[in-house]
Amino acid sequence: MKNASIKHPSGIRQELVDKVVNRRGYLYAFPALDPAKTALVVIDLDLGTGRNDEQQIAEITSNINNLSSALRKHGGTIAWVTTPIQKATENFRAVFGEALTKRYETDGESGKSKTIWPELVVKENDIHAVKEGHSAFFPGKSNLHEQLQERDISTLLIVGAVTNVCCEASARDAAELQYKVTMISNAVVGWSEEQDQATFATFFRCYGDVRPTDDVVKLIESVK
Repeated sequence: MKNASIKHPSGIRQELVDKVVNRRGYLYAFPALDPAKTALVVIDLDLGTGRNDEQQIAEITSNINNLSSALRKHGGTIAWVTTPIQKATENFRAVFGEALTKRYETDGESGKSKTIWPELVVKENDIHAVKEGHSAFFPGKSNLHEQLQERDISTLLIVGAVTNVCCEASARDAAELQYKVTMISNAVVGWSEEQDQATFATFFRCYGDVRPTDDVVKLIESVK
């Protein structure tokens, strides 16, 4: 029986939603979560990365704060991930060019790239991790996985910047590590709506879930 009438609240195109739902019989791979075993992973929302994306970050700040507040209230974890580059790799320099590489290195040396965006609410018990590449979960590039395992975390909510670069890379690698991963569609900073939707479509089809903030907050608060 086909379920073509099911719509995706994050705007994923209908033909793909139909294909996924008809394949497995339901919309979400992970319809419930245990807040105590869930972490909100905030990728690269720092003063260095955000200098050219102030408007976009302003638009998602309240969503991230709402998610973190709900999750903290129910015993969950917030993890802040930054990428303070002080000496870029040869490949990084080749891909991004000398001028942009120097900007990243300067921000890393000054501390901007480790300073969380001021409107975001950070608490004492939160996790802080740095990564040395695009993915926060690539082996040897960050200790985030180890910190999460110490808290028995099995579910991740991915937010931050940039949607189809560090957020997507981190979400995919986390899925390979068998975390239950959801990308939050209206709590990420991207280059364009088209590119965001391409990322969401692929992730929804092959890796995990995509949901808007309000849906996830309701999911967290529904747990007694």
